[in-house]
Amino acid sequence: MSSTSSLPDPHDASDAAVPNTPMAASPLTRAVLEIDEYASTLGWDQPARLFALVDTAKLRAQEPGLAAQLGLDADAKAGSYTPIEQDEVPAGTPLDKFLGTIAWPDAVTGCALTVERLMLPPSAEGTVPNGLNEKQLAKWVAAHPDRQEVRMTVAVLRDGARESAVRLREKDTPTEVLTGADLVPGLAEALSATFAD
Repeated sequence: MSSTSSLPDPHDASDAAVPNTPMAASPLTRAVLEIDEYASTLGWDQPARLFALVDTAKLRAQEPGLAAQLGLDADAKAGSYTPIEQDEVPAGTPLDKFLGTIAWPDAVTGCALTVERLMLPPSAEGTVPNGLNEKQLAKWVAAHPDRQEVRMTVAVLRDGARESAVRLREKDTPTEVLTGADLVPGLAEALSATFAD
């Protein structure tokens, strides 16, 4: 695992890294929103980013040097997850193929991926031409007048829990981020498969 110290500290009460996180949000939701907020600071048109999720308390106990580098303090909430950005996702490699190459060590509790995509509203589904291959479909969607650019952040845990955050480029504010466990089921399944024995 490689680490980054550029992630905001989710455990510092003075840090406004995720200012609109509901107080009752689950630890996984808080981790997803933290990653979404981090990705938003980098701007749009970014490559996919992969994160390991580790139990914050275990990280502090087992890797105090790394925990100090990440700014994790002893007051972190119990059951919280610390996202650690991994090496860059190889450009030009399809995500499903890349994810098929990943095996996580036992210390990793979960993982998350943030990726940008073009999406169409449900009203446009009936207008998709039949018989398009993947490249043709991507080109057709890119030219559609109702297309929307989105950033999706999806996280899964070893125990099967999942969470997602979706941010539209045209509504690029933390208060407009949609969260839910089943917003991007295909990507969640692909991430879950990285934990399969």
